[in-house]
Amino acid sequence: MTQTATTPLIRPTVVTSRGETRVLVDTTSAKLHFIAAVAWIGVGIVAGLLYSFVFLRLYPHEGIEVLSAGRIRMMHTNLMAYGFLTNAFIGMLHWVVPRLTGEPVLSHALSKLIWIAWNAIVAAAMWGILTGQAQAIEWGETPFWSDHLVVVGVALVVINFTWSIIRSREKSMYVTLWYFTAAFVWTPLVYIMGNYLPQTLVPGTGGAALVGLYIHDLVGLFVTPMGWGLMYFFVPVISRKPIYSHAISLVGFWGLAFFYPLNGVHHFLWSPIPMFAQYGAVISTIAVEIVVTTVVINFVLTMRGEWYRLRESIALRWFMVGMTCYFITCFQCAFQTTLTMQKVIHFTDWVVGHSHLVMFGVFSFWIAGVIEHLWPKLTGREWWSRRLNLWHFWLWTLGVALMFTDLTIIGVVQGLLWDSLRPWEESIRYSEIGWFFRMISGWMILVGFVCLAVNMLMSFVSRQDHVDTVYAGQFPEAAPTGVNG
Repeated sequence: MTQTATTPLIRPTVVTSRGETRVLVDTTSAKLHFIAAVAWIGVGIVAGLLYSFVFLRLYPHEGIEVLSAGRIRMMHTNLMAYGFLTNAFIGMLHWVVPRLTGEPVLSHALSKLIWIAWNAIVAAAMWGILTGQAQAIEWGETPFWSDHLVVVGVALVVINFTWSIIRSREKSMYVTLWYFTAAFVWTPLVYIMGNYLPQTLVPGTGGAALVGLYIHDLVGLFVTPMGWGLMYFFVPVISRKPIYSHAISLVGFWGLAFFYPLNGVHHFLWSPIPMFAQYGAVISTIAVEIVVTTVVINFVLTMRGEWYRLRESIALRWFMVGMTCYFITCFQCAFQTTLTMQKVIHFTDWVVGHSHLVMFGVFSFWIAGVIEHLWPKLTGREWWSRRLNLWHFWLWTLGVALMFTDLTIIGVVQGLLWDSLRPWEESIRYSEIGWFFRMISGWMILVGFVCLAVNMLMSFVSRQDHVDTVYAGQFPEAAPTGVNG
């Protein structure tokens, strides 16, 4: 059915602590960051799919140096981290931080400058990677000259949002802001440690240990606090219930702060790095599982009596499926980080499946939930098609499930064959069927992305007001106790 159905833009004004009357939420900047995030993840998914062709001897750019498989892989991973996740987190911060503090960000003009500068840095860094200027640091392959620009960009982001938090009108700080504040402190430290020290001051084995810390801390001390922070905001808002326990949420916060920084060395078990550092990484990684369990329990109890909302709210489905994936990956990590398990799975496709479930099945899913919830509020229009959103949800969910299961199985097969000293070619032969299904999962994720992009575009530009009636009018944003939603 065709009908006119628009959502009024939410642009309340406030008198700031400096006596100025300003718009509380900069919806334009939020919208621009989500558009950039979706554009970058589209390029990143295509790059990842192209890379999967290499294993099936189908790579279309053989012999073209700029598009060589190694550079395409680095483009895939870095776009996911700095193009998609970072843009989406900044867009989400523009919505959440002012609403929790009652104060706008320092400057909406600075927000626009950050959007332009950050995406110019991402584009320049991708050009550097494709032209052979990458650093030999995993997840830090961005050219060394671009690292200085990234540090400046991160500093501007921190200043812009910290201003609101410092001038908050709330007497107590909601747990979401605990996580965001911690991320503002940890992220610059982690980035500088991983991109400068191994390159300039700490070569060799010591540098390798720092790279291991950097790889994992980028996930644990930047992506994770941002992800948990958004979960603690959006799940209570959409489910219209306060979080079950603020005390448990703080247990998770301090556990993350205490245990996660030591995890990274587990990337280099059985290496020349001193064994005390390796044992410390194993113990702290297992301890993180306790932290994750408290977070999962908190959200399960928050949803108690509200599970029926999953039938109607696609945004809640993204959050809950992502939370389930997070528990699986952390439970898996507690076992795979042991020295015994590492003998089998090290350097196999098991690790690739694990990392995709974390970065895509968890944090990308949570961001998909944020986009699902916020896009109508940012554009003033309901989603153009609920069916496309459902296709997006199921294609990504089934796609990542297929990829994770497939790579986990062939990872074990590879590890057992290598451990038994069977010929290398034999492991290749057994892996090919798994690599084929990985390519299929990549196509599913790409088609799911197309559904999302088309739906966002049509919702934004359509003047025909094509709205599925079943989707209209569900769950207006609520303000449950404890969340200034």
